[in-house]
Amino acid sequence: MSTYTATKLTPMLDSRDMQATLKFYTETLNFTCVAKLDDLSWVALQKDSIEIMFSTPNEHRNMPKQIMSGSLYIKTNEVTDLWETLKDQCEICYPLEDFEFGMREFAIYDNNGYLLQFGQDL
Repeated sequence: MSTYTATKLTPMLDSRDMQATLKFYTETLNFTCVAKLDDLSWVALQKDSIEIMFSTPNEHRNMPKQIMSGSLYIKTNEVTDLWETLKDQCEICYPLEDFEFGMREFAIYDNNGYLLQFGQDL
């Protein structure tokens, strides 16, 4: 196998409603849209050092439905304040909780049904 250097991981997720995705990530989670195609078939969103891209189904990415077997885990230093801001605006997976593995976290679903977990070291 050839040797290579990996420099960054940026999730590329499907969205069948890009307007709703843009609204959720920019208005609810305070991400910034840093790049997009005019037809909104692709967008790149950023919040501090976190970047997520979304695309609409196309010939290269045409899954019958949006799927992801895991979650996006976002670390923050303000998880309690973030929970207070989001708890009445989003679909909750589980509320703010302290875990034995040393994290305080909660989880929500975005408008596409993707699981977003937010955590802070205790």
